[in-house]
Amino acid sequence: MFSNFDFNVIERSWSYLFQVGMVFTLKLTLLAMVGGIILGTILAMMRLSKLRAVSLVATGYVNLIRSIPLVLVIFWFYFLVPYIGAWIIGAKEPIQVGAFSSSLITFILFEAAYYCEIMRAGIQSISRGQVFAGYALGMNYWQMMGNVVLPQAFRNMIPVLLTQTIVLFQDVSLVYVLSITDFVGAASKIAQRDGRLVEMYLFVAIVYFVLCYGLSLLVKRLQQRVAIIR
Repeated sequence: MFSNFDFNVIERSWSYLFQVGMVFTLKLTLLAMVGGIILGTILAMMRLSKLRAVSLVATGYVNLIRSIPLVLVIFWFYFLVPYIGAWIIGAKEPIQVGAFSSSLITFILFEAAYYCEIMRAGIQSISRGQVFAGYALGMNYWQMMGNVVLPQAFRNMIPVLLTQTIVLFQDVSLVYVLSITDFVGAASKIAQRDGRLVEMYLFVAIVYFVLCYGLSLLVKRLQQRVAIIR
């Protein structure tokens, strides 16, 4: 079965795959994770707000984003936002967003909806008694959230946040549709150039499996270590 395989193509392309493709994938993943968690936390606090209008805006955003395929959001932002931005500022030409900036903003906006639900569950897991105790000590809402609720919520949600980040790492491969050289894009260029599609895509699948499965095992161990005994 493997007699006609040219596995040397992987060795010849090793540096390009990892120094260019994988570096880009990890960079976009980390930046989107940080931005998504920050925006997701804000959205979670908005959803839990007693102001109905604020809560409805955040709820509508989360439900809308979670109902749309990510690849569609990528296309929308990349192709439509430059024209929408030009219309807003009154420019005659579409504004230049760039493939990387477009992808980063798209992933932050998309992943924030999922991080929001994780953070909302984490915030709601903190007992109301601790909230009332914070108020009893004279804290205002933001002090109570920053010093009492959010630190515990983050600890409870670390395993789930990391699991969602693994999903994000896999989803980053969708930037291939914009001809961006991520890990999959780099492998595709080599496969098309050398006519070795099977070898390259098989190698990509193995790399993703090893990384994601290994990270999943680490998350499982971390979950056991950070669990709060109640």
